[in-house]
Amino acid sequence: MTKTTKKPTTGLVIGKFYPPHRGHKYLIDFAASKVDQLFVVVCDRSSQTIPGNLRAKWLKEIHPKTKVLVVNDIEKDDDSLAWAKYTKKFLGFTPNFVFTSEDYGHDYCRHMGSIHILVDKKRVHVPISATKVRSNPYKYWQYLEPCVRAHFAKRVCVVGAESTGTTTMAHSLAQKLKTSWVQEYGRFYSEGRLYEPENSKWDTTEFSHIAHMQNQFEDALAKRANKLLICDTNSFATAIWHERYLGHQDKQVNHKSKNRHYDLYLITADDIPFVQDGTRDGEHIRHWMHKKFISELKKHDQKYIVLKGTHRQRLQTALSSCQRLIADQKTAPS
Repeated sequence: MTKTTKKPTTGLVIGKFYPPHRGHKYLIDFAASKVDQLFVVVCDRSSQTIPGNLRAKWLKEIHPKTKVLVVNDIEKDDDSLAWAKYTKKFLGFTPNFVFTSEDYGHDYCRHMGSIHILVDKKRVHVPISATKVRSNPYKYWQYLEPCVRAHFAKRVCVVGAESTGTTTMAHSLAQKLKTSWVQEYGRFYSEGRLYEPENSKWDTTEFSHIAHMQNQFEDALAKRANKLLICDTNSFATAIWHERYLGHQDKQVNHKSKNRHYDLYLITADDIPFVQDGTRDGEHIRHWMHKKFISELKKHDQKYIVLKGTHRQRLQTALSSCQRLIADQKTAPS
């Protein structure tokens, strides 16, 4: 007598997830608890400002045990039969169960031959929608998962010549705004070189490493950000420091900052006394560095503000500028 093996049950959650939020997470977690294998399908349109592949990447991070697929949206929202046929075609099978929070699920499942499970239609458990999130992600920040928060977090980078208060400013801003801040990896690295021979020279590979690590620090802490992420320097600034020490910029180092977006740069002016901390050697070129940051940011069409005066004056200017970044949020296109 042969023993029969129970066929695994399959489930489907389909949507735009534009963007994913904790309402989606509730739905997917519920579905995953009811079936052996869950498929999550992201419907992508070229007009959407957040690519489908990026939304899928987030969903894979949030739900690592689910199978996440991206398909082109056929843009027939009211045609349940067309969607049922399309779904069976790209899946290659008919799922046993389909989990939705919408009324469309009934006809969709009837045409597909699946069982519809309606979950939290009235949004009682998680009162949020993707439309609300797109209208102002900062207002509904608590409904976003860390990887999605990292995408929406406004990035503010503090740069400046040596001993102009960049680290003090970055720390103070983060403290006032109650958010995460990214410390300067290059400083840790420089301190590690303190006891090398005096004639020990810097090389490009070191700056490339510093830029890479700075990016890693930043991307990790962006997930912890409270709407804004404060950065004490970045890989763009590392390329300028490469020029300061080696006399020229380098393509390899410059590439580290490619496609990295910052909403605002804060340049700490060189109008305060130079303080020697044991690692600094650039008092004589502080003004050159200050001007260099301004010229490079202008060259790359980056938004910046120069902070002058006392620390209190600088901090007030910086805080006002950061708060405007959130207040100026505009509705994202649907």
